[in-house]
Amino acid sequence: MKDLIKQLTEAYGPPGYERAVRDIIQGHITTYADHVETDPLGNLHAVKNGHGGGVKMMLAAHMDEIGLIVTHIDDKGFARLTPLGGVRAETMVGNRAIFTNGAMGVINIDNWLLHDGLDSSQRKLYLDFGVKSKKAVPVRVGDVAGFERPFADLGETLVAKSMDDRIGCAILIETLRQLQETPHELHFVFTVQEEVGLRGATTAAYKVHPDISIAVDVTDSGDIPERKHFEVKMGDGPAIKVMDHGMLAHPGVKRWMADTAAKNKIPYQMEILNFGTTDARAMQLAHEGSAAGALSIPCRYVHTPSEMVSYSDVQNAVKLLLAMLSGPAKLDG
Repeated sequence: MKDLIKQLTEAYGPPGYERAVRDIIQGHITTYADHVETDPLGNLHAVKNGHGGGVKMMLAAHMDEIGLIVTHIDDKGFARLTPLGGVRAETMVGNRAIFTNGAMGVINIDNWLLHDGLDSSQRKLYLDFGVKSKKAVPVRVGDVAGFERPFADLGETLVAKSMDDRIGCAILIETLRQLQETPHELHFVFTVQEEVGLRGATTAAYKVHPDISIAVDVTDSGDIPERKHFEVKMGDGPAIKVMDHGMLAHPGVKRWMADTAAKNKIPYQMEILNFGTTDARAMQLAHEGSAAGALSIPCRYVHTPSEMVSYSDVQNAVKLLLAMLSGPAKLDG
């Protein structure tokens, strides 16, 4: 899967600008799906019809990554920026932003070397194109930027700018590719604009109207210095979400995932996250609601240009989804 992950993570795809990512995914899934379409908002739907006796299930991973948008350009050629999604200002210094027209600039924050009592989150972002006038700036107000950072394969550990959530997209692609038979009507949905409010999943869930829904996304990792009281660790298996700031997982979905992992000797962890949420929240609340859960990949340095995951966690997530989707949904224990 590493070549696929490299393709996906290096693609340009801030919220609302997911087309390049969608094109890559569509090229990989068309052969394995019974029907593929793009909805008006930009979500990519891939349907695999089962042999009967199952449920309608939606599996979602979002295509977008955090980004930046130009809000002002001064007379000296410096562009002011505002975040698209949860951009952390302190991680931006010295990084490079790339625009749809190929323009590139270096990101910085005001007075970043001064010890004036302000932390970096209180300082404003700007972009330096290496020019000396407003006229020479190669972008306009309203243009959107992503980050330029290559994928790195460190063996068991993988690093990229957009593991959140291209790694979820890769897992769903590989699951669809390997899945031989299922009793369910499966909707693999690659969503847009998750980072700015779960917008793609909201409309997609209304279209699909699933009985069961599962988001595949990243979560925090508790195995770094000074990160306390968070049990999830990179390399210990995919995490089954119990709750996060936006949703409480359906007990039956949670139990089905854990029982399937145990039966198939797939390592797993239980995740309780007190901030953030995933597409599962939107899917849980569509129409009269669905039985929703989430499968999370432990990720160090989420929402930075160097997000880190374990390759074995990714592979085990695929194994778990294949085992679940190949048989009946067991929500009653």
